[in-house]
This record gives sequence, structure tokens and C-alpha cells, in this order.
Amino acid sequence: MCAIDSLGVASMLGQDVLVTSSDPVSGQAVTVSLTAGTARWEPASAVVLVGRRPGRGPAADVCCDALNFFADRSTAETWAVRHPEVTGRIISHAEAVALGTQTFGPLLHED
Repeated sequence: MCAIDSLGVASMLGQDVLVTSSDPVSGQAVTVSLTAGTARWEPASAVVLVGRRPGRGPAADVCCDALNFFADRSTAETWAVRHPEVTGRIISHAEAVALGTQTFGPLLHED
């Protein structure tokens, strides 16, 4: 599951969640607990890189492996340098949670 998907689960299900991941560069654990609408990030320096590969196709092919949690900005920048084919940006905790909520929050709710 990509980082943004996982951050939208709490809103989509209307439940608290604990997201666990690892930085693809350093291997350091990254966790986000979403409890009563509040996100707690460990480490506090963690970021999300929202990226996309060129071309068209299903999300699994063009963006899922380019939407990652990183322990800090420096490892996200290292990953981006190693993957020049991926365009995107590093976003804050608040932006990442908001994007996940906006994208996945309404999926199971009736209009």
C-alpha cells in the first residue's frame, strides 16, 4: 500500500489506525498513528515523497512505488536522486494526511 493510501484508511473506515512502514533508503521504521483525527509521526522528522513515474497506466505501475514514507528529508532526497525518472515532491505531515483523507476518505461513504 502506498503512503497516501495508508494515511486515508482512518478516514475511509472511520477508525483509528496505526501505519507501519520503513524508509526505503535507510530501512529505519516509520510509524504514523491516526487517533481521533490526530496524527502522531515517529520519527518526528519523517516525510512523504509524492512521486509519479512517466507514462500512463494503473496507479500500481505509475505511482504506488513512488509514494513513500522516509525517516527524514535527506533520505527522501537521496531516493529521488537515485530515481530520476520519478517526478514529485516531498510533503509535510499535514499535507500527506490531508491528501490521503481527501483521496480515500469518501470512498466507503454514501452520498
